[in-house]
Amino acid sequence: MAKGPVRITFLGGLGEIGRNCAAIEQDGRIVIIDAGLMFPEPTMYGVDLILPDFRWLIERRDRIDAIVLTHGHEDHTGALRYLVKDVNVPIYGSALTLGFARHRLTEAKVAKDLTFIEVADGERRRIGPFEVEFIPVTHSVPSAHALAFWTNVGIVVHSGDFKLDLTPIDGRRTDISRLAALGDEGVALLLCDSTNAEEPGFTASERSVGGALRRLFLERPERRMVVACFASHIHRVQQIINVAKEQNRKIVLMGRSMEANVKLARKLHLLHVDAADLIDIENIDRYPPGEVCVICTGSQGEPLAALSKLSRGDARFLKVGPDDTVILSSHPIPGNEWTVGRVIDDLHRAAAEVIHSGHEPVHASGHARQGELRTFHQLIRPRNFVPVHGEYRHMVHHAELATSMGLSPKHVLICEDGDQVEVTQAGIRRSGQVPAGFHYIDGSAGDLDERPLEERRMLAEYGVLQISAGVDKDRGTIIQPVRVTARGWFEGEHDRGLLDSVTNEVRGALEAALRDGNRDAESLNKVVQRAAGRLLGQKYRRQPVLLPAIVVL
Repeated sequence: MAKGPVRITFLGGLGEIGRNCAAIEQDGRIVIIDAGLMFPEPTMYGVDLILPDFRWLIERRDRIDAIVLTHGHEDHTGALRYLVKDVNVPIYGSALTLGFARHRLTEAKVAKDLTFIEVADGERRRIGPFEVEFIPVTHSVPSAHALAFWTNVGIVVHSGDFKLDLTPIDGRRTDISRLAALGDEGVALLLCDSTNAEEPGFTASERSVGGALRRLFLERPERRMVVACFASHIHRVQQIINVAKEQNRKIVLMGRSMEANVKLARKLHLLHVDAADLIDIENIDRYPPGEVCVICTGSQGEPLAALSKLSRGDARFLKVGPDDTVILSSHPIPGNEWTVGRVIDDLHRAAAEVIHSGHEPVHASGHARQGELRTFHQLIRPRNFVPVHGEYRHMVHHAELATSMGLSPKHVLICEDGDQVEVTQAGIRRSGQVPAGFHYIDGSAGDLDERPLEERRMLAEYGVLQISAGVDKDRGTIIQPVRVTARGWFEGEHDRGLLDSVTNEVRGALEAALRDGNRDAESLNKVVQRAAGRLLGQKYRRQPVLLPAIVVL
């Protein structure tokens, strides 16, 4: 009897950086790969987080066997706290990946009834209908894995986020020999990280950052060094610690996530620092600037993170100034450039020296460039390929790379969120679509859809006009005068004249409607809204939010 196809459903991460989530399905059973979040753009007013749309999964929760995590970054694990409220299944991952996830889930008070199953490098587990192997890869967080699924149609490989770092800080390299062995067995489908698919060459080793930091520290022996990086980037933190210890500097950790992640990494023996080398932030003034190194969060300009507080002068126990050098050991995630720039400006205003990846090699990407992607494809030699994890242009470049290496275009699909593909012995095809839009989280209002977000954009861009009047129902006359109140306008002489024009237009439309016998409050409000909107749009090219309040007495 012929075996059934394997279906992949993409719920996030295709066409954007973040929200990584996919589901692999066979014989009616489903395993989820990652559940990540994305951070909002500046125009998404009041939005704290953006999640995948989990409705398709929740409707099939009785068919889901597990969630498998590739690594511990928030764009792959950050949405778990929302998903597990409706889908409670075992969660698989490395010890560090699960440690990061468990910490976030405990903070959200949803970890109590969950099952976490730790896996080791190279381990193979039966998960639902699949045999799943966890293959070590190097990335900007330790203990990352590629995944290999043994399915009805052959092996499906998900690269996770990776690069081919030949000199990693912990000596744990991408298992190239195992990937080659999988290629020899025959890989039916490859899903592969596309973030740096536009970039030629090879990504710099993480170890190269340590050399740059060492030089910068040595050139500034009398200055206090403040280094901001991702709290999950344990290898970067280790290199900063090593350089600081070489200069006999005491180390201060700033930021809750930095403190928590360092504590976990030390417990798992993934980060090495003696307790005697660490001091509490409240004791920092006991040491001259040249004897201190601060490692903090906030390299992406997050407003509540440690570096932003330092830049605004809001941090307790530490004020940056002329004796400080601040190093942003990261690169802005797309969309964060403005917030990072603002933090840098504020640090300069405080008279601190600021160094970032724009003019010093203080950051190395965790994602493979074209040279590494070609090596990965050559090792795997897949029959079918779908680029994942990247903006649309990244995936296009990755697809072109795959076809340039001899893969037939009919076996390469560029997909987007919501797409489903089926893999059979014969090839790959599109098989449908599922809901996969943005799911917005507002800390105060809870879940949002696109409508209130669009209203917020209009309010921010055009302001609001409130139009009020009172109408005598029996006589059909205006008894409370028409008033137009503006909020969010530049109120100069021109605007005062404009508001007078709106008032006259609305009064005329309202009087005409009353003469025609209209006494219905809802209908009169629509008349007023149409009249004001038509005048503002056609004559003044403005589109404020209009809030009519016509009361019929």
